[in-house]
This record gives sequence, structure tokens and C-alpha cells, in this order.
Amino acid sequence: MEPNPGPPGAEDGRLRSGAKRVTFPSDEDIVSGAVEPKDPWRHAQNVTVEEILSAYKQACQKLSCKQIPKLLKQIQEFTDLAPRIDCLDLKGEKLDYKACEALEEIFKRVQFKIVDLEQTSLDEDGASALFDMIEYYESATHLNISFNKHIGTRGWQAAAHMMRKVGVPFFPLLFPTLLQPLLTLTTVLGSNPPILGPNPPFLPSATALKMNVTLRELYLADNKLNGLQDAAQLGNLLKFNCSIQILDLRNNHILDSGLAYLCEGLREQRRGLVTLVLWNNQVTQAGTAYLGVTLPHAQSLETLNLGHNPIGNEGVRNLKTGLIGNRSVLRLGLASTKLTCEGAVAVAEFIAESPRLLRLDLRENEIKTGGLMALALALKVNQSLLRLDLDRDPKKEAVRDGGAQSGRGVPGGGAWRGELSCCRDERDLEELLLEASQDAGQEPP
Repeated sequence: MEPNPGPPGAEDGRLRSGAKRVTFPSDEDIVSGAVEPKDPWRHAQNVTVEEILSAYKQACQKLSCKQIPKLLKQIQEFTDLAPRIDCLDLKGEKLDYKACEALEEIFKRVQFKIVDLEQTSLDEDGASALFDMIEYYESATHLNISFNKHIGTRGWQAAAHMMRKVGVPFFPLLFPTLLQPLLTLTTVLGSNPPILGPNPPFLPSATALKMNVTLRELYLADNKLNGLQDAAQLGNLLKFNCSIQILDLRNNHILDSGLAYLCEGLREQRRGLVTLVLWNNQVTQAGTAYLGVTLPHAQSLETLNLGHNPIGNEGVRNLKTGLIGNRSVLRLGLASTKLTCEGAVAVAEFIAESPRLLRLDLRENEIKTGGLMALALALKVNQSLLRLDLDRDPKKEAVRDGGAQSGRGVPGGGAWRGELSCCRDERDLEELLLEASQDAGQEPP
């Protein structure tokens, strides 16, 4: 086999004259010039309501789309255009791609605290355009995009990009008197239709939120979130993001397996999450075991709502030690959790140990006289609880009397529901205990 002769002109190891050469310019000649980035708010200088209306109408005419009367009325009511305007309400208006493009004439001139896009029939093209505008013009601090079923893959990718960029001061501030970046998207409402569970395109947004340091409230109710992939994404989010303060997951399918993922993230929350709503997620006593171990590590958590989960008495016992070790929970929701007197006793033990608890919801449970007595005794020790919610008509205790059964509710039971400041008086507490004891056919304590 003959050796490779090499490139033409290199037979003798040297390049012949006329062969191709590659040269590079010197460093100082590489950059020939620079252009300043466009100011996104150059149209907002000394703008008037008439100019905004005119620009929007011209855009609608150019794009051959209908003007939105609701929007025109809001623009006409604008007064002071310098600070952020409270709200741009487009709820229920149909926004196709052309209608969204026309909105740019408004976003480039005015900024808002809230942009409400609920149930606006956004599609991929329109959503992508709007999210790009909101990011570029820093249009809103609160954004509602709930009840939009067709945002699609590209729409959610644009949303993810917006969330990554949110809070970064790319451009000079329009209002130099403000010391903080104007673009601080603090609330995302993504409730119904599903945007996580059966709609995987939102998963890039969940990943993007890990790096977001300005989002404060995330509402994902009624999204059919499952206890596997979706809960794992949210658990990872909590591990890396300590800025979110409210996470509302009510009416999903988190289950015990999903709560385990969430607890892994909660253990990393040395600061951050303040409110966790798990209402109606089919969590049982097995899930509360994870939560009970996690609560002592979640020292920023102030509100925990586990209502409408069948955790039962064993579940409350699992929570008790964790709650006592937590010392930060101020509000605890245990409505309709299948508690009986046995569970109420465990709750009472927590009340007696808690120096900070302000509100406790125990409605729609099977708590009878024995449980009420335990709670009343705990209230004598506790000095912080301001409100205890119980059923207006307490469950009746069956008492045998001469072969017949009779049952009576606790007299004055309605007083247990609502503010309990009236029960801070020692005499009132003793009267409640006396009434409960007499109703149970026992000697008063």
C-alpha cells in the first residue's frame, strides 16, 4: 500500500507559491464597532392615554383584528401612568395570535402589577408572543394564566424562558426612584386545566423555577398532579428554590408517594416556604409519617393545610411529635381528616405544647365529648391559640339511660366555632368543662 502523498504542493514538505493560506486579523481589528441595545421603554417616555389608544387601534387595523372593548375602557380609565398600574384585566376575552401581537403596543408603553389572562383561549403562538413581551418589557409582577388549555409545547417553553429571566435587570429601569428591579414576577396561577400532570410541556417551566429567585406564590390546584413524576419535579423544585413562599396543591393526586418527594424538598427549606396546602390529595397515615419526620426541619413553615385527607387518628399521632419539634407552624388545617376523640387527644397534646399556634381547624370530624374535654384542658395551658374551628353542632355521644339511648350535643357548642377570645376567661373554660362532663354522664374534673 502506497503512503498518502499529502496535500497538493506539499511533496517536499513546503507549500508552493499560490497555495491557500489562512490568516487572522489582529485583536484590535476583530471588533469593528458596537451598537447599544435598544431601550425597551423608549416608547414610554411622557406617554399619554391618547397615544396608547391610538397605537393600539393602529396595531389592530394593521393586523386586521378586532379591538377589545373591555381593554379600551380600561385604557381610558388610566390616570397616573408613571408607576405600575394595578391591573390589566383580560379575563374571559378571546386572545388569538393577532390580538396578542396588538397588545405589544400597550406593554411597550405601560407596566402593570397584575396581568390577568385567565380563560383567554391562548394557543401556542399567542402564548409564546405574550410571554416574550412580558419578559422583555417587564410587564407584570403577578400573572394569571389559569384555564387555558392549549398553550402547548412552545408556549410553555416561552413561559420557562420568561421565568428564568425574571428579576434580572437587563435594561435601565424606567423609574429610577425604585431601588429594586421592576421585573419581579411574584405569582403564577396555573389552576385548572391541568398544566403539569397530563401536559408534560409544562415540565420545562418546573425546571426553570429552580433558578427563579423572585417567584413567591405558585398555585397548582386542580391539575391532576400525580404522586410520581409530578411530585418528584415539585420536590426537586423545593430543594433548589428557597424563594417560593406559597405552594397550593389542593385537589390533586399527590398521594403518600408524592408527599415523600415533597418532604425531601422540604427538608432542604431552611428558609422559604411559608404556606403548604395539600387539601384533598388522598394522603393517608403513611404519608404523615414522612411529614412528621420532616416538620422539625421546616422551620419557615407557618401554614399547613391537610384538610380532606383520610389521615385518621394514627396520622395525627405521626404528626404530633414533628409539630411539637417544629415551633414555626401558626395555622393547622385538619378539617375532614377522619379524626375521632382519640385523634383529638393527640391534637390536644400538641396544643398544650405549642407556644405559637394561632388557628386550628377540626371541622367535619367525629370528635365527641371526650375529645372536646381534652381540647378544653389543652386550652387552659395554651396561651397563643386565637381560633379553633369545630362543627357548629358537635357530634352527639350516645349514653345509656334505663335501657334507652339518648344523646345530646355540648351546650353552647356553637361558641367553639370562631374566635375563642371569649374562652380565655378561666370561668368560661370551667363552665365548658362542666357542661361537657355533665353531658357525658361523668363527674367534672
